[in-house]
Amino acid sequence: MDNFQAIETKADNHVAGWVTTTDSAKLWVEIHGQGRPVVLIHGWTMSSRFWRRQLPLADHFQIITVNLRGHGKSQSTLRGQTVPRYARDVRDVIRSLHLDNILLMGWSMGGCVVLDYWQQYGSANLSALGLVESCPAPLSAGPWNVHNCRENNLPALRGTISRLNEDRESFGTDFIHRMFISGEAPDHALKWMLHEQLKTDTETAARIYEDYVQRDYTAILPTIDAPTIVVHGRSRHMCFGPSTGRFVAGSIPNARFVILEKSGHMPFYEEADAFNAELTHFLEQHA
Repeated sequence: MDNFQAIETKADNHVAGWVTTTDSAKLWVEIHGQGRPVVLIHGWTMSSRFWRRQLPLADHFQIITVNLRGHGKSQSTLRGQTVPRYARDVRDVIRSLHLDNILLMGWSMGGCVVLDYWQQYGSANLSALGLVESCPAPLSAGPWNVHNCRENNLPALRGTISRLNEDRESFGTDFIHRMFISGEAPDHALKWMLHEQLKTDTETAARIYEDYVQRDYTAILPTIDAPTIVVHGRSRHMCFGPSTGRFVAGSIPNARFVILEKSGHMPFYEEADAFNAELTHFLEQHA
């Protein structure tokens, strides 16, 4: 494995370590299981730990979780806090681990990283895509868009960054609560999720959020000719939900659209069994 430095080997099927990118950033990557690779990309100010309930899939597939630069255990850098650079980082991981026939799946902002990967590299090393609770154009005025920055609302963008800077812990606590369908995170989840969220320093969080919100990947969607699964929750709190999901899936030829009714912004966590079953079925259909 080129540019991969294994640090932890907890079992024969679990290896973790560093991938060094082409611009010398160090990314923390964990590999679970063997078989067809499923590469999971987390959302803004999150980490690979949020995919913990997908690890049982390693009984049948190789589950690879990546901490984006500046997130989780990965190195933070002054440069490179853009979605296109994050997509190149994912490409560096794929090449370093010599992966092929991959399902590349992204959650929220991570979905835009997946779309940018497709824009830059097409189907290189990929056989399928997954988009979870992802908005392809947060500033869009389209009726499908429920992002708080919709209709080119730059004051809302600046307001989010201002609140982030004013009280990071309070911001993070509110953010995590709103990801759950009830609007309130269980105490045990809030504790570890906030811990992970605060690993992304405030400057990095602001830089990548500003970059992500102003990007528009809607024109990329119709160009995707790989099998794609689009999964969304249903919530009145933080949730891109059915309208965004229907737009995204309807714009990608032959995409599969799944709504998990008892989930908010984290269907893979709140309804892990149903999510994993849907993903397994999709992978079996597109082996």
